[in-house]
Amino acid sequence: MIYAISVLVLAAIFTVATVTPVNMGILAFAAAFIVGAWVSDIPIEDVVDAFPAGTFHIVGGITLLFAIAKANGTLDYIMDRCLHLVRGRHWAIVWMLFALSGLLMSMGAVLAVGMLAPIAMPLAARNRINPFLMGMMITHGGLACVFSPINLYGALVTGIMKSVGLPTNPGVIFLVPFVLNLAIGVVLFLVFGRDLIRGDDVTASDGPIGGIEAGRLSSPASDGSGVSTAVLSRSTTGTVVETAPARPRLDRYQGTTLVGILFLAVGSVGFGIDIGVSSICVSAALLLMAPKSHPKIVDNVAWPAVVLVCGMLTYMAVLTQNGTLDFLGNTVSDAVAPLFTALILCYAVGILSAFASSTATIGIALPLAMPLLLGGEVGVLGFVAAIVFSATVVDVSPFSLHGVMILANAEVEDKIRFQRKMLAYCGVVVLFAPLIVWALVVVPTSV
Repeated sequence: MIYAISVLVLAAIFTVATVTPVNMGILAFAAAFIVGAWVSDIPIEDVVDAFPAGTFHIVGGITLLFAIAKANGTLDYIMDRCLHLVRGRHWAIVWMLFALSGLLMSMGAVLAVGMLAPIAMPLAARNRINPFLMGMMITHGGLACVFSPINLYGALVTGIMKSVGLPTNPGVIFLVPFVLNLAIGVVLFLVFGRDLIRGDDVTASDGPIGGIEAGRLSSPASDGSGVSTAVLSRSTTGTVVETAPARPRLDRYQGTTLVGILFLAVGSVGFGIDIGVSSICVSAALLLMAPKSHPKIVDNVAWPAVVLVCGMLTYMAVLTQNGTLDFLGNTVSDAVAPLFTALILCYAVGILSAFASSTATIGIALPLAMPLLLGGEVGVLGFVAAIVFSATVVDVSPFSLHGVMILANAEVEDKIRFQRKMLAYCGVVVLFAPLIVWALVVVPTSV
């Protein structure tokens, strides 16, 4: 009965948080106390102790550092410099935005796709680039680097694995989604973007491509949202219509921010420095450099994400203590061979995440997979990488946050048709991505 109630409550949390704006983490915190103390007779002190303090430091510290980097213009500067490198080549615009999305995501900008969509989609329309190609490329570019050790997603996975004593390797968890999303990007470009290369070759001798002067990029302008709205300058026959303002230079504060982010990345991957502690210390140092510049910077921390992650991990700790996760894992393992159990879980998280938060899906899926991981029948790192890839690659869905931003900024005549195209593509991804990652990663690491 306890197991049944625990699972039903978990399903209710997921359902309510999906159809209403109530934060899933708040529901999970309440459920942890109800299911833990009242249903499972777990002492209330043990439920309180289940709060993942280490994960709170990691998620809070990383989102704080990113909020500072966004507020002081560091991310705008990076976007401006990267876009400047394309020099008017249509195919290069696509791949530069793919790379820029990945760069921002790897630095901790979990909303990198949303930041770039207002820039990328108008650029696609202006330069006759397939809007579907552009939208999916910046999405897969971000997803390629979504499990950077200094990103919210990477920190979440590392925290869950450490909490149960599993071996961690941030490099492997990062590399698998990176390679697979890059491969998807190549396929998308070959299908939808080959004409861009031929078009550049044809117009190269005629001067600026698509009416855009090579190498001219105006400095970022603010549209009131804090997102860079950099645009390429246009030119006529030898005369520049728009005069680009002087390019911004990296100031001392922004330079220090970049150094701090680099220290965090190198320290966590190369020397095993605690990400949470490091990010908080770097953030504190940056705030002390300019204490009056961002008086309310803490308000920009992604608190909803912090609450969601910590709440779900607390409830999962309760399910661990009352034996629900062991029961579910053993039941599935006994009914199906371990390798096929892994395939079923990859498909399950892919389908769920297409319509819900990928962060929440990972927070649920990894604890549920723990019995299989701890049993040793499948390769730990390969299986974890497959689960997290399956949960995030479906963020191309028009129902995901990334997909919504792509759809909202797409300059197309028929947005309903564009949405259907995105949904059809998401269906293809859900159908094939879990199977591919299972065959390429899980099976070789388990036999």
